[in-house]
Amino acid sequence: MEFRRISNLPPYVFTIINNLKVEARRAGADVIDLGFGNPDIPSPDIAVQKLTEAAQNPRNHRYSLSRGLPKLREAIAGYYKDTWDVDLDPELEITNTIGSKEGFSHLMWVLLEQGDAAIVPTPSYPIHMYGPLFAGADLRQVPIKGLSHPEARENFTENFFDSLHTAYDVGWPKPRVLVISFPHNPTGACVDLDFMQRVVDFCREREMIVVHDFAYADVGFDGVQPPSILQAEGAKEVAVEQYSMTKSFSMAGWRSAFMLGNAEVVQALVKLKSYLDYGMFQPVQIASTVTINEAADFPKEVCATYESRCDTLIDGLGRIGWDVPKPGGTMFVWAPIPEAYAEMDSVEFCSMVVNECDVALSPGVGFGPGGEGYARFALIENEKRIQQAIRNLRKGLTKLG
Repeated sequence: MEFRRISNLPPYVFTIINNLKVEARRAGADVIDLGFGNPDIPSPDIAVQKLTEAAQNPRNHRYSLSRGLPKLREAIAGYYKDTWDVDLDPELEITNTIGSKEGFSHLMWVLLEQGDAAIVPTPSYPIHMYGPLFAGADLRQVPIKGLSHPEARENFTENFFDSLHTAYDVGWPKPRVLVISFPHNPTGACVDLDFMQRVVDFCREREMIVVHDFAYADVGFDGVQPPSILQAEGAKEVAVEQYSMTKSFSMAGWRSAFMLGNAEVVQALVKLKSYLDYGMFQPVQIASTVTINEAADFPKEVCATYESRCDTLIDGLGRIGWDVPKPGGTMFVWAPIPEAYAEMDSVEFCSMVVNECDVALSPGVGFGPGGEGYARFALIENEKRIQQAIRNLRKGLTKLG
């Protein structure tokens, strides 16, 4: 039988490293996993308490609202107002989604179909590439430089918009959707509000929809608060933004996220989802509501933890001869493959690191062709384990130094 929607998908390269990790652990190796970005920080106590309390009430065991309880939508609207001074209508401009991947994937079904086109950066979080493809659309990829050299950072904005104009102007049909995500996974790049304004202006001039995945909204380093695209003038005419509690509130398994912004787009997603699901388990919605309202400072603790781990990792890599720039945010470090190992592609290099160093990393090519030549570290281990990983890398990467 032919499974046409998935038959052309490439092999999921992360499984190669995962399988090597599993084999090494079965052989008794203590592999330090800095690959899969699975947050290890416990969820807020208030979230667990309220979940337990709400789950004990049988009334909460029934179907809920697909678009989210009114108080949950009011809570995230209040959080946006307090954090980014963005006003949102909880009835029309916000809907709950069962995690970011679910919301994004179904949004692509709403916005795109066969014969349409979308612009997506490369490298990128994989669903940003595959979501439009699953919807049957064509993909135009805009390169995001590795940001490993000063000139790449200095010229980031102009390079991005030059590539964006080219991606729009070349080819047919003209793209209907632009997908962006800052702070950016996997590179850790951050942008300012002026950048977001230029994105909004670009899309308004071309009647495009811009989808901003704001997964790392609260994880900006060196005191930087990443901007919401909804802060830009005219943003609600063309922009929707995905906000998730996964990283900010360390609630990964809870699958609590939101689509916010342009009312027409949000309500189109609401309509589609009304056919597909009955929303999150109501106790999760109740716990999410209370957490946003009563633990609004928790994201600052999460951010501080990731930044401390980031500094520990980058300092340690520098000491062993692997120079890596500090990201602007996220829970990742995007590292160019060391010059001494430049003959290896990212899968070969990361495979070697598992086998020789007992450290698991994500190959850059897994994030699209623009990721080749890089490896991604996930900051999902405490600082002692990160320091052990550095010692393992020093021992196993014999060409460094």
